[in-house]
This record gives sequence, C-alpha cells and structure tokens, in this order.
Amino acid sequence: MAMAALRREVRRFAAVPLSNSHPIAAASRSYLIPEEQASVGVRYISTQVVRNRMKSIKNIQKITKAMKMVAASKLRAIQTKAENSRGLWQPFTALLGDSPSVDVKKNVIVTISSDKGLCGGINSTAVKISRGLNKLVSGPEKETKYVILGEKAKAQLVRDSKKNIEIIITELQKNPLNYTQVAVLADDILKNVEYDALRIVFNKFQSVVSFLPTIATVLSPEVVEKESESGGKLGELDSYEIEGGETKGEILQNLAEFQFSCVMFNAVLENACSEQGARMSAMDSSSRNAGDMLDRLTLTYNKTRQASITTELIEIISGAAALKG
Repeated sequence: MAMAALRREVRRFAAVPLSNSHPIAAASRSYLIPEEQASVGVRYISTQVVRNRMKSIKNIQKITKAMKMVAASKLRAIQTKAENSRGLWQPFTALLGDSPSVDVKKNVIVTISSDKGLCGGINSTAVKISRGLNKLVSGPEKETKYVILGEKAKAQLVRDSKKNIEIIITELQKNPLNYTQVAVLADDILKNVEYDALRIVFNKFQSVVSFLPTIATVLSPEVVEKESESGGKLGELDSYEIEGGETKGEILQNLAEFQFSCVMFNAVLENACSEQGARMSAMDSSSRNAGDMLDRLTLTYNKTRQASITTELIEIISGAAALKG
C-alpha cells in the first residue's frame, strides 16, 4: 500500500504538462524567471503550482519515512534467522567444499531477487552476475538453464534469456520464510531440472548499507563421486565410515539434496536481509532529497509571494498618487 501511495504522489507531482503552450505549464516555469517579466495572471497561478508541488513532496516524504521504518522492522526479524541459517550450510562446505570453478556440461543458475522494487541495485547486481556466469560456463557442448526466484530478476532475464528459463518462482516472501517452505521449493527444482552443478546467485548481507554478491555451488551426486575418485578435497569422504545399509552413492544423493535445501534457505534469507537494508538506505536518501527539494520550493514560494505583494503595494501607491495628483 505504501508503494502504491508513493506512485500516486509521484504521478501527481509530475502531472503538470511540460508544453510551453499550456498556461499552467508556463505558470510552473514562471517561478524560475524574474517576477517583473511575468504577467499578473501567471504570477498568481505560479504560487498555486508551487504550493501543490510542496504538498506532493510532503506526502512523498511521509511515505518514504514510513517505508524506512517498515523495512527496519522487517530487517530485525529476518536478520536473526539469516545468522542462524549460516550454521546449516557451513558443515557441507567443510565436508564437500565449494567448487565454483568445476567444469561440467549441465549448469543451472539459480538467481534470487526480490518481488518488489525501491531497494537500490541489489536485483540488477544479481542479474548482471547471472548473465556473466552464464557466459563463463557456456560452451559448444554445454547447456545452461535458469531458475529464477523473484519478480525483478524475471522481468530482466525474460528479455534476452526466455528460452533458457526452466522455472520461475515469485511471491516467495509473501509469508514468513521458514525452512519447510524453502525445502519444498528446492525439492521441486531438483525434480524438474537436470543438472551437474547448481550455482546459486544471491546477495549476502553485510550491513544495512553493504551487501556482497555471492555464488554458492552445489554439485550433483555423480559429479561429487567423480571428483571424490579423482582426489582433492572431496576425496576426504572416503575417510569416513558409513553406517547402515546405504551405499556411498545413496549417501551422496541425500547429502546433495540436503545441501541444496540448506544453501537455498540461507541464500533466500541473506537476500531478504540485503533487500530490506537496501530499501532502508534508499528510503532514507529519498526522504533527505525530498526535504532538500521542499526547502528549495519553500524559498521559491516565499520569493514569488513577496514579489507579488511588493508589486501590488507599488500599484496601490501609484494609483493613489495618480488620483491625488
């Protein structure tokens, strides 16, 4: 509702036509020219236009301040969840590592963004990194697909990569985020896409004014087993004892699925924190800019009003002097 009200006020602020042939358009420019060059009719209309603009800017400032407070409240609620979720994926990194440079044939880029705007450049950053990653992992015998979470990434990637988009998920943050919700989405993604490597692109929360674009890589069980056989960090899996009747392949399958759901849960929360922090910063800047614009318009209004009063006094005095003479 706050965003809708903000759009209404912005449309109202910009409603005055810019054509010089329109009398009100001329009036809107008249407070920028010397008062003695404007006619009497234009002078009175100009003060009304300035008053209307001042009213619109005050309304915009109220909305942006309210949106900043709402974003701060949401950030406090999500930040604790995001910090706690980091303990879910860190054991997987210690066990399996994170191999962003692994060369595979089937890559799936999971781009996480927000559903709403007015939050700075976090969505554009995620999309740019996804496009760059797509170029980096593409090849003549390779296949790259997109899985998109969020309306903003969808709007940008549909323009040039529509044929490569496998799944689009929106309104993820309509309800409070929890692990069960994200685990169901992760399971749907794994069932509907074929992959050798899942590359999750998101914005990691640093502070209210800072976020770090991040890429997390989750390998398929087959690739993990292949990397394990070739040695390296993944080869350390053989040093662990397997209890129960499960084979190594089954354990790797379960680990890959659980790892993806944990990384997704953390990525969604980190991105939500970054979104709210960026929105707080953007709304704070908008409020300050509205205050500066209001000060300038107030000064212009006072100058215009004082000039009109002075002109009227001169006319009255001149008329009285002419009658007396």
